Amino acid sequence: MPASGSSTFSPPQTAGSTAEVAHDKTAASPAARVVIWGINYAPETTGIAPFNTELAEDLAAAGHPVEVVTAFAYYPQWKKAPEDRFRLYRTDRRNGIAVHRCFQYLPGKVTTLRRIFHELSFGVTSFLRVLSLPRADVYFVASPPLGLGFMAWLATRLKGSRYIFHVQDLQPDAAVGLGMLRKGAFVRALFWLERFAYSHAAAVSGISSGMIDAFRRKGVPAERCVLFPNWLRGAAPTAGERGASTFRARHGVAADDFLAVYSGNLGHKQGIEILLDAAELLHRRSGSDPAASRVRILIVGAGAARESLGQQIAARRLPNLKMLPLLDDADYAAMLSEADVGLITQAAGTGGCFFPSKLLTVLRSRLPVVTVADDDSELAKAVAEGGFGLNSLPGHAEDLATNLERASGDPAVLTELKARTTWVDQFHPRHVLPQFRRRLAEIARGDRGSEMDFETERAPVRS
Repeated sequence: MPASGSSTFSPPQTAGSTAEVAHDKTAASPAARVVIWGINYAPETTGIAPFNTELAEDLAAAGHPVEVVTAFAYYPQWKKAPEDRFRLYRTDRRNGIAVHRCFQYLPGKVTTLRRIFHELSFGVTSFLRVLSLPRADVYFVASPPLGLGFMAWLATRLKGSRYIFHVQDLQPDAAVGLGMLRKGAFVRALFWLERFAYSHAAAVSGISSGMIDAFRRKGVPAERCVLFPNWLRGAAPTAGERGASTFRARHGVAADDFLAVYSGNLGHKQGIEILLDAAELLHRRSGSDPAASRVRILIVGAGAARESLGQQIAARRLPNLKMLPLLDDADYAAMLSEADVGLITQAAGTGGCFFPSKLLTVLRSRLPVVTVADDDSELAKAVAEGGFGLNSLPGHAEDLATNLERASGDPAVLTELKARTTWVDQFHPRHVLPQFRRRLAEIARGDRGSEMDFETERAPVRS
């Protein structure tokens, strides 16, 4: 682990003895009963849900009795299935795991206040559901929502148990950084709620070493900090293939176009509007620059900002920019296999609050990335460290357009970036999950342990 204050993104261990020994120790211990408690779970396919789902299934496969307390599926469209709209509770079985779904209020239009009620409603209904279930040895509580920390403290006090508070997104910091909330009594209350959740958790885990540094600054003792990065999911698509019936042909992209794709949540913290500005700049340059004329930008996804983005795209009428809804797994894999670069954007001031898991998926497809992130963000530091992409700062659409031109016009640049995507191989689940299982078993037994880190040798980078 880097020294306190460092923000480099630490990888998990490479294949080898430590992860395997950790698995063996966990297997030799009595299986802890675990409840995964979070608002997102399968069948949602983006965001936090896939990681909650795969963690639950990994723990179950390792012999732990596992139950899940979650909401009715809604993300990222912010819509429930019609049959779920008025259901208070339902229990499903998914891959042998009991999944207890709880009512949550969903606003027609997402605002800061309505989102608070959305998260609060799930906190209350899920707390009552947790109380009705048999006691678990440890509760793995995924945040957001931040308020689950208080609910977890109350539930574990009543149950005589303990909880791990797993942070995918530093929610109060992000809201202030985006200007969604102004500093005042309410923001102070949010930070108090955050401190409360951290101080009463048996462990606080985060997905990057920058988050671990933030936990320390917020007063979490080092021995209760757990670095638990997101991991590679599913089979790796193969980049660069061109077939007879292609994704490009179906969506009007020529075989020799330079295809840059963004796929995921269309929310405010992503700052996706910069892609529209870059597309407009590239269109203006296309008459005099062949590299600019080749670039096609594709925005794929759903989320709170989709309607606004759609209106802006329609108004600009740019021939080099198109938006699609979320794709199914087959179309998503086809898109990645035929794209030239992946696009990942962050709004200014949010880079230290979350780490985009989509980076892992894109790099695993052997796609280089063109990113937009603050210099001190985890994303920009990963790009600089791994050498697999080109970064520009939020608000600098001209620099983003220039980076896309550069990648489009110089095959040697693209080849070099692609060669360095092997950086991501460090995050294979066989390296990440066994170590976390070991730490979870220690916490379930009540062991304080020491700060958990995945730091190890770097994956080789070809020059």
